[in-house]
Amino acid sequence: MKSYKYVARDSKGTQKRGLTQAASSTDVLSHLQEQGYTPISIDEISTGPSKRQRTSHGKHIKSAELSALCWQLTNMFEGGIPITAALEMISEDTDNSYLQKILEHISEKVKRGQSFSDGIAEFPKVFNKLSYALVLAGETGGNMGGAMRKLAEYFDNRDKLTKKLKGATAYPVFVLSFIVLIVIFIMAFIVPRFRSIFDQLGGQLPAFTRGFMAFYDMLHYNLIYIIGSVFVLIISGVFFSKTKKGHYIFSKVILRVPLLGKVFSQAFIAMFCRTMSTLLSAGVSVLEIFDVLSGMTGNDIMKSAIVRARENIIEGTNISLAMAATDFFPNMVIKMIQVGEESGSLPTILERTSEHYERKVDSTITTLTSMLEPIMIISVGAVVAVVVIALYLPIFTMSDISATG
Repeated sequence: MKSYKYVARDSKGTQKRGLTQAASSTDVLSHLQEQGYTPISIDEISTGPSKRQRTSHGKHIKSAELSALCWQLTNMFEGGIPITAALEMISEDTDNSYLQKILEHISEKVKRGQSFSDGIAEFPKVFNKLSYALVLAGETGGNMGGAMRKLAEYFDNRDKLTKKLKGATAYPVFVLSFIVLIVIFIMAFIVPRFRSIFDQLGGQLPAFTRGFMAFYDMLHYNLIYIIGSVFVLIISGVFFSKTKKGHYIFSKVILRVPLLGKVFSQAFIAMFCRTMSTLLSAGVSVLEIFDVLSGMTGNDIMKSAIVRARENIIEGTNISLAMAATDFFPNMVIKMIQVGEESGSLPTILERTSEHYERKVDSTITTLTSMLEPIMIISVGAVVAVVVIALYLPIFTMSDISATG
């Protein structure tokens, strides 16, 4: 849809100016003539979004961008705007060139008679199984506005949870990097100067200083080999994690990391409950929901638990018992689902459970941060203390000898 400004006259000769949206200027002309106006001029408005330089993100679309897209579609669908018109307007307004191409492609597919769900199914890396399931449910039930609203809320919550997890993992990395940089600075600039001082002074160095200098020499003369070994270990670890067995071991190790593993588990449970609640509210079947959930995590332990639960449901077990049999889901989640099944309010119960685990994620991250701060201070202090003692101990020793003499 394009925007046009027009000038026209009515049958009495009165001039009328206005703005409208249409696929082409011919459509505007026809519309004005149908209204009994004589067009004088019709000019396309060069809107900012369609003419501005769009940013290129490669083939990456953020959750925040998908959330904004879904909220826009929600408002347009609830306002009665056709799908093709809505997609064209949003594609003109988006800054992401890749998202623009996707929306234009989907719009063309819909114009040819395909459904909106078929269009997004062609982009599984952008619109996951949950997106497809919700859109399909919205099309089937005739409530596309409600489906897009649920999808927008899902992307909003996923974006918040992702930021929390990134914050939880970024802090330990920062702490470790900071300590490494301090050690590199000391070894590269401080220790060599003291070594030259020791060589000029001569004499026997204290045992602690000799041990420290021996460690320094080992790092200095074998630095290339150490870096090479670390590089080889990292590359080997990456390749090993891509194998089936390696990926399974890596998934297990991640969940057993102190505190961080707890954060990942709680975040997964929060995502699991909220996604299930959203899909149940949209009328998606339980088996389809577990199929969607199994594709929303890359952790083999979590995925295996979902698959086993789905298999148990196929055999006729209810949801709570099927999940309990996997020995993975917390007892609280199983009890809450059991209550939801018995009361017929499972979507509501799951949403509340999700909110509870999101609060637990916040609490665990706060605990992790509060623990890491003193650990960082102690670690940095310990490194500096060792260096200071090792380098100044010979000077103190010589001072004592001089005072005695």
